[in-house]
Amino acid sequence: MILQVVKNALWVIISRLQVCLYIIISFSAIGQDLVFRTNLAGYLPDAHKKALLLSRTALLIDSVYLIQKAGQKKIPIKIAEVSNWEPFVKTYSIDFSNIKNKGTYFFETKDKASRSEEFEIGSYPTWQEDIVRFMQTQRCGFNPFIGEYCHQHDGKSFYGQVPDSTNIDARGGWHDAGDQLKYLITASNATARMLLSYQLYPKKFGDFVDEKGLPGKNGLPDVLDEAKWGLDWIFKLHPNPNELYHQVADDRDHKGFKLPHLENVDYGWGVNKDRPVYAATGEPQGLGKYKSKATGMANLAGRSAAAMALGYQVLRTFPSQKSYSEKCLQAAKELYGLGKRKEGYQQGNSYGAPYRYEENTWADDMEWGAAALYKCTKNKNYLDDARRYAKMINIWSWMERDTASHYEMYPFVNMGHYALWEIGTAQDKKDAIDYYSKNLEKIKAKADQNAYGVGHLFIWCSNHLATAAATQALLLNRMTNSKKYDDLVQNHTNWLLGLNPWGTSMITEVPENKDTPVDVHMPFWILLKKKVKGSLVDGPLRRTIHDKMIAIRLSEPDEYESFQPPHIRYWDDYADYSTNEPTMDGSADLILLMAYFSK
Repeated sequence: MILQVVKNALWVIISRLQVCLYIIISFSAIGQDLVFRTNLAGYLPDAHKKALLLSRTALLIDSVYLIQKAGQKKIPIKIAEVSNWEPFVKTYSIDFSNIKNKGTYFFETKDKASRSEEFEIGSYPTWQEDIVRFMQTQRCGFNPFIGEYCHQHDGKSFYGQVPDSTNIDARGGWHDAGDQLKYLITASNATARMLLSYQLYPKKFGDFVDEKGLPGKNGLPDVLDEAKWGLDWIFKLHPNPNELYHQVADDRDHKGFKLPHLENVDYGWGVNKDRPVYAATGEPQGLGKYKSKATGMANLAGRSAAAMALGYQVLRTFPSQKSYSEKCLQAAKELYGLGKRKEGYQQGNSYGAPYRYEENTWADDMEWGAAALYKCTKNKNYLDDARRYAKMINIWSWMERDTASHYEMYPFVNMGHYALWEIGTAQDKKDAIDYYSKNLEKIKAKADQNAYGVGHLFIWCSNHLATAAATQALLLNRMTNSKKYDDLVQNHTNWLLGLNPWGTSMITEVPENKDTPVDVHMPFWILLKKKVKGSLVDGPLRRTIHDKMIAIRLSEPDEYESFQPPHIRYWDDYADYSTNEPTMDGSADLILLMAYFSK
């Protein structure tokens, strides 16, 4: 009884302290009548450079200085009023593209009422390596971050060519996000995108760890070690030419936060024992209440074929990997064949909740697989297929829409069009450029309507879409040998790195010593209070969607309350899995952009 009284008293004290803290934070934020928003990581010397000044009152156009830290040189800057998002009254744009000298800078109002964070003009550090480090923390099997083996009983087959509950080796791969499910939907893309990043920027990656992710060089850049981790898992999910598995575990996983090696879920064979492994069949699936929709398996097979073909292209250049690369090529051919026989899409499976990966496109993945295989083999049948699939998918993308379901048109950039451009005729190249251009003109039209210059959708995992818009613009510039879409590359990257209403980067610990996500929906943070650098969080969500998400709450006062626009919301709070959960595949997608910006 006494113990209960003490507990109740402590709870009252804690609650009152939380209220006091909320009041202090709120009044402090309300007092910020002027706030600068910049890319906290900085800007390339020759890039378009933009910052914003958010104000609760009108300002004079010559009320701001740009100050170079070395020597405290003051540079008068003009501001221009642009479209505004509440809760501020006025938004002013600052264009300082003419400043090209490398160094550390900050903005300050002439009356010194407000000052921005410091930022650099110059190349970025090699943050792509930090993202690769984050990928290592998501490894299932042996996890180098905690030095433990996990999920060594994955798993039992369902819907496959063998009786249900038959043992199958599906160990390896990556945990998908803050949970510990594993999906071929996301892993196939992450694997392929890492290989492509290395292929485009081979000098931007180093060799610091071995194949287990432990310190020590092994003759292979770490990004390729990580890509091989993904390829190894795809091999396991493709045990014979006519079979492919696509998911390990389901949302029964969501039983609180736990470290991977201390799995607390019992799927029917004991705690921390076997987990279900779902075979790709092209039919709706689900062992519980909710069933997926499916019409085929070409999204998984085509994208996995592309990953394997890229593995062949990249790894064959390393003598130690030649034999492995040949196996990749054979697997690519088999997987592509599976996709042709079962055109259509396979979705993720859920058990007790309505949320799943709702991918419903597939021709783009088959185009990617066909083009990648043509590059490897010069077999004209693959080129003919790539053209056919390119025409099927055409410009269809989330970029053509005002909303979309969760992962509906994954992987958010049609990498097949870029792959066709790489290997095609002059007409193929023209077609691919046209597809990309039409998408980006849609993005640009939306971007022109707001001060931040971004045109991505604020649906679940919006940061993936910002990354996708920047990536497609970067690739199209490469395809056209132009800088036409530099602003879209820069503005969407700016958004991810702090030039947003909240003034925070969306990548943990990047840039260093700035406002970045801390209280993330991730067991390493919740249980160990360990920060993991280099992970991209889900990102801001439209309030009409956010308000309807199941079991989302604030565990503490919102430090961004006074900055929240009325139409979108971002919480740096572990209890918000919809805006603040680091994701494996979104982070992998970001590697290419960070490589582009780095030294």
